Amino acid sequence: MSVQPAAPTALTADHALGQRVLREHVASVYSTYSASTLTHMAFVVVFGSIIYSQLKDPSLLFWLAGLLMADVYVFFTPRWTPSRPVRESAYWARKISRVVTLVSMVTAVVPWLIVPHNNLPMTSLLMAVIVGSCARAAQSLWPLKPALFGYTMPMSLGMITALAWQGDGLHLFLAAAGAAYLLLTLHAGIGQHKLLTESLMLRFENEALAARLGEQIAATERASEEKTRFLGTASHDLRQPLHAIALFGAALENELRNRPEGRNAERLMRAVNALGASLDTMLDVSRLDAGVITPAQQPVQLDALFLPLNHTFAARAEQKELQLRVRASGLWVHSDPQLLHRMLSNLMDNALKYTMRGGVTVTARERGESVWIEVRDTGIGIAPEQSGRIFEEFYQINNPGRDRSRGLGIGLSIVQRLSRLLGHPVQMHSRPGRGTHFRVVVPVASPPERPPAGLLPASRSGAAAEERTAVALPGRVLLLDDEFEIREAMMGLLRSHSIDAHAVANEAAAEAALRQAAREGRPFDLLMCDYRLADGVDGLDAGLRLSQVDGAAMPLLLITGETAPDRLQRVRESQVPVLFKPVVADQLLQAMSEVAVAR
Repeated sequence: MSVQPAAPTALTADHALGQRVLREHVASVYSTYSASTLTHMAFVVVFGSIIYSQLKDPSLLFWLAGLLMADVYVFFTPRWTPSRPVRESAYWARKISRVVTLVSMVTAVVPWLIVPHNNLPMTSLLMAVIVGSCARAAQSLWPLKPALFGYTMPMSLGMITALAWQGDGLHLFLAAAGAAYLLLTLHAGIGQHKLLTESLMLRFENEALAARLGEQIAATERASEEKTRFLGTASHDLRQPLHAIALFGAALENELRNRPEGRNAERLMRAVNALGASLDTMLDVSRLDAGVITPAQQPVQLDALFLPLNHTFAARAEQKELQLRVRASGLWVHSDPQLLHRMLSNLMDNALKYTMRGGVTVTARERGESVWIEVRDTGIGIAPEQSGRIFEEFYQINNPGRDRSRGLGIGLSIVQRLSRLLGHPVQMHSRPGRGTHFRVVVPVASPPERPPAGLLPASRSGAAAEERTAVALPGRVLLLDDEFEIREAMMGLLRSHSIDAHAVANEAAAEAALRQAAREGRPFDLLMCDYRLADGVDGLDAGLRLSQVDGAAMPLLLITGETAPDRLQRVRESQVPVLFKPVVADQLLQAMSEVAVAR
């Protein structure tokens, strides 16, 4: 049977830990080095003088001189300092042990000079001094066992043997008492040394664990940042071609309206809008994290909020043969109608996804100063071990294959972010196989004298949008975008709506176009600019500069596919109107109309 050697890494770690512990022990012993040495020298002089005055033995002078010389050597010999490297700790531990052993051996001679005089008072004084010296030194030498043994044993054994050598009962009793005290002192010292060592090892191990935890946290944060950058870049790169497709498709749909080929264009736009909605869901997470969404809280009539929700999800519930009950309540709450609508929409969407039989019920009940808005389903339910993860991004229950029909797994994550933003706590109760119950707690409100404007419908037809925006659309538009396909698509869309559009690829060309338009007396009514331009040029800065060419103060509309929270925050602080790619044609025309009217 062979014994496998320990892993080199483990041995290295244990050695390093032992070195750190030893260094702390050495530092503790040397912390009182100078004071202890000077105190010992003064005490030797006083004690030696007293003994010599009583016994008049010349040999005591030689002992006194020898002990003082040992103290002088100890004081002036090189000593450990905090600047010494850790690898030298063993050397300094051995040196201090040798030094205190030398002092103790010189001191061990004195009992043989005093005890034979049969002077009981001087013998008692000697025992008191040696016992006290051992007790004081033992406490300071606990960290280093060799030093503890080296200091206490020589002088104690010198005293014990000198007493026992006398042979009478009294001196034997004193020798036995001295021996017992020595054993107790060493036993206590060993115990204290063990406690100190274990305490230091635990401290350093905790520090190492904390350092590793810090490294792991830093690595996790870096991974999260890298994931955010990756998703931001991927989202932007996906939005660019999708934006072009949406613009080309909108222009094609407009051209083929009322023709048989128009059905394919409508199907194309439905697919594009579905993909755009998925990207918008991810964008919502970034916008919420960036703090670019500011709630506009006001009295909200829940029945007016429930009605469009019922219309939105009724067809889907009917398709799955589920019952959808959205019950009127007559209650008013204090919230942001758009954001509360989004919260409830996500909860209802989630409920319908995971309900195969039965149905979904949406109710509102007044409870004191609050209103409980509850979304109940009879779906698959949520196991207790999964209840803490359902609000995580991209987490879905029983969807390992990432079925697209179940969405992206971001809906409840957005609900949680909106809950924090609005201050509306969300509570969840679920029983596996029986269904799930979500509750949104919203402050109750009194009906205002003049009801606020209701929610905008979720979608509008192209004809209605045209009717709303045709009068206010700008006549001339300048587009700054570095991608050829997007310029071509945007030009086709705008010209199909009788807008005189001109597109350029960089800031210099845009400035030249603006100056030429001013000379011709046909200035542009609107500047549309992409946020991320070629060669790292910031489209927001470029657009702000161009909007002030010749002091014209031309309206600016920013279009971006960015999802990075810091950049979204910067756009918000600029207060420049912004659209997020892919832009739906109706949404683009509406924004252009609003910016033109605001001028």
